[in-house]
Amino acid sequence: MTQPTTLPRALPAGAPAAYGMRFYLTTHKRHWLRLTDVPLFLKSEHWDRAIKWDVAQGPYAVDSGGFMELKDKGTWTRPPRQYVQDLRRIWEHVGPYDWAAPQDWMCEKAIIEGGWFGGQYFVGTHLSVEEHQRRTVANFLELRSLAPDLRIAPVIQGRSVPDYERCVELYEKAGVDLRREPVVGLGSVCRLQSTREGAAIVTAMAAHGFKLHGFGFKTLGLERVGHLLASADSAAWSSHARRRPPLSGHTHKNCANCIDYALKWRQRVIDAVPTHRQTLLTDRGAA
Repeated sequence: MTQPTTLPRALPAGAPAAYGMRFYLTTHKRHWLRLTDVPLFLKSEHWDRAIKWDVAQGPYAVDSGGFMELKDKGTWTRPPRQYVQDLRRIWEHVGPYDWAAPQDWMCEKAIIEGGWFGGQYFVGTHLSVEEHQRRTVANFLELRSLAPDLRIAPVIQGRSVPDYERCVELYEKAGVDLRREPVVGLGSVCRLQSTREGAAIVTAMAAHGFKLHGFGFKTLGLERVGHLLASADSAAWSSHARRRPPLSGHTHKNCANCIDYALKWRQRVIDAVPTHRQTLLTDRGAA
């Protein structure tokens, strides 16, 4: 198999949407950090048992793994102090990351109510959207208090535009000016991104002047609202590869864990976005 081709980096994280955005490739393969300088997005838990550490060759961001934590357990089992320690280890061994997500509480119906959704079982938190928002803001404040030097990004949660506006108010009441934050995560929009409702949420939050990160965005979502985001991430390449034969010359059953496929898929997504809404501009001599 040929070595993966290193593609150009994106603009710096938090770059104004008018100039482009940073599109992170989500992966569970932490060794990819040494293989490419394309922006990567990885869960903190991927380093839990790390013995060998790969120094990042390009930008990367750290996800807290909140979706699976709440899906499978209905609550956070990793204490904030432990999460901070984990983030420090990653920073020290892998290199400075763009930002890390807090231990936020998603507001999707499946996460809150539990049950079977899309062939997956959710235990359910059985809490209200308001309580999820309160806990999301409280966790961010605690993490920032424990580690003011770490790049931990606030995340706004909700289900509707009024919900997200209420979450913004919670941050404001806590003294957090989201407009001054380098990155503001936009949670619980993954399954709404290509809908009118999802577009309305992104548009309303972008109107505040926030430098938004869209979690789990795909082609349709990027085509519709990518120009309003400062950054986004996606793991859709893996399921895309799983349903198709491997790339020519590859001997594995499929390319669901293949960096070559992932890089090609990412570039195709970027190229598919209309020119007037191009979501990534390559660095040309930028640091």
